Amino acid sequence: MSAGQPPLSTQPAKPQARALHCPQCGGAITLRSFQQAVTVVCENCHSILDAKDPTLKILQQFRAITGELKPLIPLGTRGKLRGTDYEVIGFQRRSIESDGVRYDWHEYLLFNPYKGFRYLSEYQGHWNDITVCKDLPVVRSAMVSSANYLGETYRHFQTADATTGYVIGEFPWQVRVGERAIVTDYVHPPHLLSCEAGSGETTWSVGEYIYPQEIWKAFNLPGKPPEPVGVFENQPAPSKVSVKQAFVAFLALSIFLLGMMALNDMIASKDPVFTSTYHLLPGTPKGETSFVTDVFELKGRPSNVEVKTSADVSNNWIYLNYALINQDTGRAWDFGREVSYYSGRDSDGSWTEGSRRDSVIVPSVPPGHYYLRIEPEADARHPLISYTVSVRRDVPVFKFYGYAWLALFLPVLYVMFKALSFERARWAESDHPITLQTESD
Repeated sequence: MSAGQPPLSTQPAKPQARALHCPQCGGAITLRSFQQAVTVVCENCHSILDAKDPTLKILQQFRAITGELKPLIPLGTRGKLRGTDYEVIGFQRRSIESDGVRYDWHEYLLFNPYKGFRYLSEYQGHWNDITVCKDLPVVRSAMVSSANYLGETYRHFQTADATTGYVIGEFPWQVRVGERAIVTDYVHPPHLLSCEAGSGETTWSVGEYIYPQEIWKAFNLPGKPPEPVGVFENQPAPSKVSVKQAFVAFLALSIFLLGMMALNDMIASKDPVFTSTYHLLPGTPKGETSFVTDVFELKGRPSNVEVKTSADVSNNWIYLNYALINQDTGRAWDFGREVSYYSGRDSDGSWTEGSRRDSVIVPSVPPGHYYLRIEPEADARHPLISYTVSVRRDVPVFKFYGYAWLALFLPVLYVMFKALSFERARWAESDHPITLQTESD
């Protein structure tokens, strides 16, 4: 939402308030911006007067509903905004209409005799600090138009027909109730760039989102400000971490994980300590298939042990009940593994299921002399199955790094989800709402 037209004069006069009287109702009128005022509105009868005319000629009268509108910052209120003292001298309500719904926003004109004018706009609890642009922005028109101002690119948000519905106070231009202008907003959060075209003039202004607590503090207003409703067009994202920052941190930690994986792979000994091939004739009674392997030695520090099984199965399976047993202490690690492989063809073509290889990791096995007790089982309808059992100690395990990588990526997904939800809410009221189609594009 943009401010009204800029002042016609930029050279401040020596501060000297003028006390006048309304020619319509006789009410007292004080000009706070001195000779820079072009129009002034009587607070009693709502006559719009020509401040440049010695007799305060009546330019327009409008009918205001009693109690309809009360500025959140009363006229005459003084405060310090961005280090400069300002006084609120004018207030107006403006509106646009979309799909039969009227949307109102309010503008406060601030004045400092040495700094000139600036504006505060408020829409449903969202505030912007606005000044007239010093340079003319460069507008680029493409699929979605944009504007460049002082090196920042602003994306087109909305173009609408704005109407002035209520005014009070004084203004450095000829304000009118019912005055219409085409307002075009461009956003680059937390900044807002607005172009206002009307009455043969085009005015550019630039605003910055300002939180209501800052307004209340600057003007020492009583109570608490109204809570903002929804997401405003140039409202900065509430998250302190942007998607870009989250990705940078994720990439840095991913590189660290890759380095840890490489280091783990380098220092792991991967010692082969046992390998042997066995045969199973299906149909052999279960108790007669159990056997133990030769003894092998695990040296060094406690480490994991990998047991690999490979079998020449085809459209069948073999199941092995394993027990890794310490010959000296009798401590045993029991586990079972299945190797199965199936293949064929159907209407969709060739297919396969399973694998002829399997491996399992037994963690933290102390050094010592060990053997395997193996009890194999298979489908009795299939022929002889050959299988090979291999044992290695101290092998790198990478799946934990995969879990760590997923854990690192979850915060990135959360930040992305929050950012996308916020942006969808921001652009919902614009001329370019974010939809599933635009996201996929």
